[in-house]
Amino acid sequence: MLTQIARFWFDATRDICPNHVIEYPDPNVLVCRRLAIMPVEIVVRDYLTGTTGTSIWPMYRTGRREIYGIRFPDGLRENQQLPVTIITPTTKALDGGHDEPLTPDEIIGRGLLTQQQWRTVGELALGLFARGREIAAERGLILVDTKYEFGFDAAGRIILADEIHTPDSSRYWLRDTYEQRFAAELPPENLDKDFVRRWVSERCDPYRDPIPAIPRDIILEAARIYIDVYETITGESFVVPQPDIPVLARIRANLARYF
Repeated sequence: MLTQIARFWFDATRDICPNHVIEYPDPNVLVCRRLAIMPVEIVVRDYLTGTTGTSIWPMYRTGRREIYGIRFPDGLRENQQLPVTIITPTTKALDGGHDEPLTPDEIIGRGLLTQQQWRTVGELALGLFARGREIAAERGLILVDTKYEFGFDAAGRIILADEIHTPDSSRYWLRDTYEQRFAAELPPENLDKDFVRRWVSERCDPYRDPIPAIPRDIILEAARIYIDVYETITGESFVVPQPDIPVLARIRANLARYF
């Protein structure tokens, strides 16, 4: 589902930013161009929300008003729409580490990107988000926030990589019930991986504690949510792969011509 959702969005945004896709030889696989991945992840946000250490709501709740080099006004509430769309970049963590917040001055000062590269990638990210927000709205969804990863090709051009607007990298809320639930101080109805995040966060500190075994019913509900995202965004019915064909055998057969 993730691969096919990303495929929809890669196709829907290639006029805004070139991406790394070459072709899709299997439902679970994309063949892509090799890139030098940018050491900065670009997170675009439209709402004051989040649960992780790099999310703006946990920082704002503790009293911080200068976040990612952006000044936030007092009096905002959790899940409230921000006055403007913002970019909150983070480091690109490796070897199981956690991403860390960055400011534009830190990105340029530490030599992670040049000023021109930062300006260009910011414009691309905002353009991609605007397209995603528009298409999501047409399907009754709010694209709340999302993470983009970019890389450089051999010519130094900035290329969209990894995934785009999937429920792994983005938050989606149901548009029709958002205002009513926000007014009632209830969490928005969502279609993303926050369902699993909340289950884990209620049982441990995922940054410090071992993650408990996730029950089968939680896994199945997460799968249902992802199927809903796929069908809502693409307008297609999700077709379950044939159970009598082992997934790995199918993938190997579809990739045989590459080896």
